[in-house]
Amino acid sequence: MKPTSITHLLQLKQQKTKFATITAYDASFAKLFEDQGIRVMLVGDSLGMTLQGHDSTLPVTIEDIAYHTRAVRHGAPHCLLLADLPFMTYATPEQACINSATLMRAGANMVKLEGGSWLVETVQMLTERAVPVCAHLGLTPQSVNIFGGYKVQGRDKDGADKLLEDALALESAGAQLLVLECVPAALAKTITEALRIPVIGIGAGKDTDGQILVMHDALGITGGHTPKFAKNFLAGQSDIRAAIRLYIEEVEQGLYPAAEHTFN
Repeated sequence: MKPTSITHLLQLKQQKTKFATITAYDASFAKLFEDQGIRVMLVGDSLGMTLQGHDSTLPVTIEDIAYHTRAVRHGAPHCLLLADLPFMTYATPEQACINSATLMRAGANMVKLEGGSWLVETVQMLTERAVPVCAHLGLTPQSVNIFGGYKVQGRDKDGADKLLEDALALESAGAQLLVLECVPAALAKTITEALRIPVIGIGAGKDTDGQILVMHDALGITGGHTPKFAKNFLAGQSDIRAAIRLYIEEVEQGLYPAAEHTFN
């Protein structure tokens, strides 16, 4: 199996072929996911909530992400592996470079950071120094205290215009992927069509180039509140492997996300 690269994802976008991605935090699940056909994984700071039991992603450290990145890389040597830069680890471009180097050495192929056009200088600096960047717009969980909760973003014209403007600015700065979280489907479609780089949605409708889910949401083991965009793919399946194959199939065929998983 050849390692998955950003070039491959660009080809999928150009061919209008959708792809499924998922979060992973350890070697065993990472191997299972790769064996079933998942080619892109994210070591997300969501581990603060799913693994550590916090009520937000804010307590997660760079050491936490690096630890889980090493584990996932051992389990899935051929995947394109994204790793989150946690809260306040990229407050300055220089800080972003130092912490990104830690994650790249741990096995990441790309770092993900949350925020809009204020990150342009950071994205430029990382890209110039051979660190690929995935941008993250919309509902950015590290900003939960600014948003006043986990709320859909871009529902009014000003908010929608700002998200599109930010997406274009981050692409121009060198970002090679974009995650859009919890935005209206029509806006996600507009942004996806406006960008040359692949767009991965979570709660952003079915018209993005790819989809991502937190693995716990995809397997129906989320504690507490279940997000509107989540689907339990394990329900009715014989095992986790079958659930992941179903997830991939429904994304590729445009069946997931359906209307009930979408914000308008």
